Amino acid sequence: MPTSSAALDAQRDGNEEIDLAALLGTLIDHKWLIVGVTAAGFALGTAYALLAPPVYQANAMIQVEPNTPTLPGLDAVSQVLTDSAPQAVTEIALLTSRTVLGKAVDDLRLDVQVEPKQFPLIGGVISRRYEPAAPGSVAEPWFGLDGYGWGGERLDVFKLSVPEALVGTELELIADNAGAYRLYDEDGGLLLNGKVGEEASGRGVKLTVKELTANPGMRFEVVKLQTLAIINALQRNLTAGEKAKDSGIIQLSYELGDPAKATATLDAITRQYTRQNVERNSAEAANRLVFVKEQLPNVRRELEKSEQALNAYQSQSHSVDISLETKSYLDQIVSLDTSISQLKMQQAEVSRRYTPAHPAYRALMAQLGELEGRKNEMSKRIEGLPETQQELLRLTRDVQVGTQTYTNLLNQAQQLDIARAGTVGNARIVDRAVVDVSQPVKPKRLMIVAIATFLGGALAVAWILLRQLLNRGIEDAKEIEQLGLPVYASVPLSSYQRDHESVDKKSRTPSKSGRARLLAVDAPGDLAIEAIRALRTGLHFARLEAKNNVLMICGASPNAGKTFVSTNLATVIAQGGQRVLLIDADLRRGTLHRVMGLNGQEGLSDLLTGRIDFNKAVHASSVDGLHFIARGQVPPNPSELLMHPNFAALLSSVSQRYDLVIVDTPPILAVTDAAIVGRHTGTNLLVARFGFNTVKDIAVAKQRFEQNGIELKGSILNAVERRHGAYHAYGYEYAPIEK
Repeated sequence: MPTSSAALDAQRDGNEEIDLAALLGTLIDHKWLIVGVTAAGFALGTAYALLAPPVYQANAMIQVEPNTPTLPGLDAVSQVLTDSAPQAVTEIALLTSRTVLGKAVDDLRLDVQVEPKQFPLIGGVISRRYEPAAPGSVAEPWFGLDGYGWGGERLDVFKLSVPEALVGTELELIADNAGAYRLYDEDGGLLLNGKVGEEASGRGVKLTVKELTANPGMRFEVVKLQTLAIINALQRNLTAGEKAKDSGIIQLSYELGDPAKATATLDAITRQYTRQNVERNSAEAANRLVFVKEQLPNVRRELEKSEQALNAYQSQSHSVDISLETKSYLDQIVSLDTSISQLKMQQAEVSRRYTPAHPAYRALMAQLGELEGRKNEMSKRIEGLPETQQELLRLTRDVQVGTQTYTNLLNQAQQLDIARAGTVGNARIVDRAVVDVSQPVKPKRLMIVAIATFLGGALAVAWILLRQLLNRGIEDAKEIEQLGLPVYASVPLSSYQRDHESVDKKSRTPSKSGRARLLAVDAPGDLAIEAIRALRTGLHFARLEAKNNVLMICGASPNAGKTFVSTNLATVIAQGGQRVLLIDADLRRGTLHRVMGLNGQEGLSDLLTGRIDFNKAVHASSVDGLHFIARGQVPPNPSELLMHPNFAALLSSVSQRYDLVIVDTPPILAVTDAAIVGRHTGTNLLVARFGFNTVKDIAVAKQRFEQNGIELKGSILNAVERRHGAYHAYGYEYAPIEK
């Protein structure tokens, strides 16, 4: 027990290491699977590359120039700080905005999607390859299927309005003779009948078809899409990027299956963008013009008040003249007041566009503060003049400042009016949209074929390696021997039996003789039989110290091949001149009778219950010296029958009549029958299947027998397959000598 557990732990630790040579050998063993899956990937990739509709790319280029303000009334500092460099990121966002794209959708009626019905898989290829003999001609229907489009079909919908419930729903339009058509909903209900060039309506649907070119009976899919949905689709297929950093050159590309439609769509987008760019720039001049015109009446009233006040004072003071000193102060203070007045008007304009924290606003306030300081200094000097000169200077200053401000406003109004009318924008189309119809951008056929081929091979390799890593089945006899269980023979997988069993299953008949395949009889020279002959030799020495001549062969789990080993071992020993009795002790699912060509109704279970006697239970086989007892009818209590004294008496009796008794038992991990039988046998062998049974299976099976006081003499590794990168020794190798 401790030895088995330690060996199991050592084996598990060894399994954690990845054997690259073994993995490579596994790939070589499955080379045809890898080749097949890779070829399938190549075929699928080629088919998709040939059948997939081409996608074309329309390209255009726009230049965005630095947005230098041309509006009068703003000083140099304000102009430099506001828009001194091209804003490519902003312009790209505007290019792909819903405002620009939505106008293009409306202009081109892109919210109406029209697709001709085409024959599955090959219809699109045939339609694309059609070359019309004359403009407007349509291909003749293939195979008489006039409901599909085969090339040259065209449907131009000028207007389509549907109820909200039908938005996004696929409608079907069927062409009739002489430009007539019918429109159906998705359930096949008739919506309307119409004719090309005339508006048709019915059930809330209004449709105007501008052009219809198709064979009578031809069907089109017509869908009214939501504007937002088609805008989102445009945004996904539209690519915009600056060609070089800070260059102001924006490269546009749009991908679509219809090259003409791709060109028209990209053209519409660029036109709408440049149009809104001009409108946006002219809007600044228009807004400032409104502001200037609003200020003119106020400045005019203030000027009139100042003139009246000056005239009244001069009349009252009897035309007092201004001295030279006062005139000098007057010129300076008028200049300051005029500048201050202009800056305050600019402040009112800038405050509508920017926050007080903006650099342009702060620079403007700094200039205004400087001029106010100079004005305060000038006011202190004026206080030294006579009172009459001070009052006259103040009134004269108000008149002159008002006159200059009013004149400046009139000039600005004229300049703004000219700027609004002559605005051209700072964006222009450098290259109009064009498409290279000779070179579609998708599908990239060579790349698709290469990727599909690679994925096919990669998936096959991944599947094989994953299955190999997850399958912890025994593939080397050393793995069993590390558990302290000798391996008496490694029986190779018989290709002869495998091929013939598959044929027999397809024909639903065991064989011409009415029995399943007994390899030792059908193919005595098979390598698997040679290995069993080696097992026969090994058993001769293993049984020397056995308490009797009864041999039990058991499997760790179902499908290990215990019946194959039992029947062929019994046959080989009988062919060697010994009398052999083969007993099927698998009372639940025993199949020994099928190999021997009987129905299995009278056998061990019937003998143990006393329904039949020994002579009736024992059957002769086609091999001299080999007799067998089938399982009999399936009893309700198989374990209890094997524990009955009748079974022990039977083994004691037959061991004296035969040279060797072989008992085929059920798997030890499934039921306890093998442990019951093992108490009466002298030699016990465990069969493990290559690549199927795990080390844990063998260890637990060995532990089960040891718990019941039964010693396993050894094991047999069955159905061994050759693996590249690993060596598996067979119990007996036979190679004919070349002559």
